[in-house]
Amino acid sequence: MLCAPTSAFAQFFDGFDGPRVEIGAEDVDWDFLAGDGQATMDFRQGGDGYASVFVDATGDRRGIWWAFIKHKVSDRMDLTLLSQPGYELRIEARIRVSHAPRRVNLHLNTQRTTDWHSHLMEFDIPDTKNWHTISMTTRDFDARPGDTINGQMALMDWGLERYHVDIDYFKVDIVEVARAGADNGAAVPYHPPVADPQAFQQQVRVAHDSIIDLANPDVNLNNWYVLDAGKKKRVLTVNGAQYVILRWDLSAFFGKQVGRSGLLELTTQSLQRTAEEIKDFGQVRVAEILGGDPAWEQKTVTADSLRRGKRLERVINAQMIIDWPVAEGDGSKTYFTISKPVLQRMIDGKTLGIAVKPLGSVSASFYAVEDEQQPLGARLLFDVKD
Repeated sequence: MLCAPTSAFAQFFDGFDGPRVEIGAEDVDWDFLAGDGQATMDFRQGGDGYASVFVDATGDRRGIWWAFIKHKVSDRMDLTLLSQPGYELRIEARIRVSHAPRRVNLHLNTQRTTDWHSHLMEFDIPDTKNWHTISMTTRDFDARPGDTINGQMALMDWGLERYHVDIDYFKVDIVEVARAGADNGAAVPYHPPVADPQAFQQQVRVAHDSIIDLANPDVNLNNWYVLDAGKKKRVLTVNGAQYVILRWDLSAFFGKQVGRSGLLELTTQSLQRTAEEIKDFGQVRVAEILGGDPAWEQKTVTADSLRRGKRLERVINAQMIIDWPVAEGDGSKTYFTISKPVLQRMIDGKTLGIAVKPLGSVSASFYAVEDEQQPLGARLLFDVKD
């Protein structure tokens, strides 16, 4: 293991060129930890000149696990620099993933950190073949002489299979932001504030929406409805056995570049969930449809016809776009942030639609595009560059 400067500005660097990854003493060697589920992990030399994070989530059930590696990075740093204007920390890694698209995150913290979502950035990794350099530069990082700074990389909620991430190198520097250049990688902020829905140029109504039933995979449920005040209202219901699937016609935007993250708008008809607040429970999980039938029709689609013989986790990405609570009350709007990389894949035809799944025990119904009372079907809100 190399923990020495490789340039005038490399205060921590590990190129994983030794015979093994040093695991052990806190604040001296690498450490790793998994939690929020039954996933297990290991961190070891994975090949010639790189290390690998291995995660086995086959024993997990809910898919809300996390697994991270960390190292103290501040031993060679002059932390007085961080009190000067224009200086920040930059964390960087060069990685390759076993499953894609998937996100990893980079995180910096100290022994005084209480907001574990600050100075954290996720990165969308689109393929399994190439190495990708990702980096994050902090903003107003609070570190003082004598503090311990930890650099971390994590996998979260990848699914219920076996995964690995190869790491060619990992480094953390104090940089002069004006001279450091732009960060690398497709950065995806973790649970960003919901943007103003009215500020988007494009507002596209869903072309096809339906429900697939995991318990009855050969049945089409496009005529799902609820009787309300003597009137049938066409709805889409998410529960333990049913997923909502959505497909748009975005052919008018093919070849264009997405400007920023967008929103998926769903209009609530009803919501049933436990009154008790349980972590990561009673929300819905929004995910990319990556395979299966690319031109399914709402009047005929079933779970079997959508899958086309493939396993469901190969059709619907096991890692979500976002988990989010449903707005309660008939007619309420729920806005799910859809990241820029996902929107670009949708416009490019690589992502074929969006699925909405339950996270824990929940039953949520949204208005379908066929409801004739008013146009309350799902909408995709986004911007494209000229």
